[in-house]
Amino acid sequence: MGRRLEPGVAPALVIVDFVHGFADPGVLGGGNIAEAIAQTQALLGFARGKGWPVAHTRVVYAADGSDAGVFTLKAPSLLALTEEAHDSQIVPGLAPAPGELVVRKRGASAFFDTPLQGWLGFRRVDTVVVAGCTTSGCVRATVVDAMQHEFRPIVATDCVGDRALAPHAANLFDMGQKYAQLMSRAEIETHYAW
Repeated sequence: MGRRLEPGVAPALVIVDFVHGFADPGVLGGGNIAEAIAQTQALLGFARGKGWPVAHTRVVYAADGSDAGVFTLKAPSLLALTEEAHDSQIVPGLAPAPGELVVRKRGASAFFDTPLQGWLGFRRVDTVVVAGCTTSGCVRATVVDAMQHEFRPIVATDCVGDRALAPHAANLFDMGQKYAQLMSRAEIETHYAW
């Protein structure tokens, strides 16, 4: 457990659920999510400068709830995240640029029942740098699925956040032991400085 996973040579950046609802402590946010968003703005600028593929995710449900599933039984507040809802929109500092993929998802993982795997594969990506929230939920699910789809996951440790710091720390530790390489934004930028 915990062996170093060497980053590959063809990275992409996947930003998970940095939307208004998770940025707002009065809705679904809190903890260290605001700080993670600020760090991710710098990481996104770096990734764009390097020409990396970039994907963003949003949780999006039908306005009438017709596509709801078990996830919404556990977390019914997610049903408010519809296509047009303010809380489902990506925060302005991370707004997608032309050519960047926006994944609409109804589950935790950015890969489950979405086009993300094929989109990354078409671009010959071998490494997925993951930022976003929440560390213990959708980030973790995305990291596990990235590994299971044979991408090398890197968790940008200061670019992920959670509503509570204890689950954030515990899940970073566990992902680092089993599924991913943990690297700060500065370490990622230094590694890919070429």
